[in-house]
Amino acid sequence: MPGQPRNSRTSEESRNSRIQRQIMQLIIDRRLQAGTLLPTEAELMDDLRVSRNSVREALKALQALDIVEIRHGYGTYVGEASLTPLIDGLTFRTLARHDHDDSGALSEILQVREVLEEGLIRRVAATVTEAELDRLEVVVSRMEAAGRVGRAFPDLDREFHELLYASLGNDLVPQLLAAFWTVFRRVNGARGRPDDPSPSLTARWHRDIVTALRAGDVEGAQRAMTVHFRGIAARAGQRAE
Repeated sequence: MPGQPRNSRTSEESRNSRIQRQIMQLIIDRRLQAGTLLPTEAELMDDLRVSRNSVREALKALQALDIVEIRHGYGTYVGEASLTPLIDGLTFRTLARHDHDDSGALSEILQVREVLEEGLIRRVAATVTEAELDRLEVVVSRMEAAGRVGRAFPDLDREFHELLYASLGNDLVPQLLAAFWTVFRRVNGARGRPDDPSPSLTARWHRDIVTALRAGDVEGAQRAMTVHFRGIAARAGQRAE
């Protein structure tokens, strides 16, 4: 608030953060699941011994993090705690680069995703089933068909990577990959860049990954994944030039 002393603002922010943590701890302690109705504002005031305004400010902040969902006229519910705030933050961070070099920020995101997927592909090689490989083959075949007519296939690309890690049984992996994917697409869209300047080459990269996995070649699968990401990074740099 303009004119408010800095110490006062700092104290208020600290108090709001404390109340947010208390509400989150309440959700954890009571084992409340997403979609569960939270205690009313009056009940939270009594439980936490704070004012109504403090409760409301804390709930607004938690809503921005998707930890709670405020349904006006119905109450406040436990949120999904999705990665939407992370996606929005990374998108803003990339587009708001003061040096206007969003290709550098995109490269940073790609590097994180590359490290993640290069490590995961080794585990996939030990867990993927023939049925899962067959499903990946179907997706790659559709990629190749699109590539032959020069049509980009962003949805197939995303589907491939989601299927690729299904055998790990880790719910967080597809959420993280989807977050990085969405940021990349949003930034490219905002800058008016094409989804994929060479769909046929992208299809071949994915084919190489499946071929190596089918052969039980762990090192080959990891190399194919590296080639895939280095190719994306090179394209991102070229588009910014």
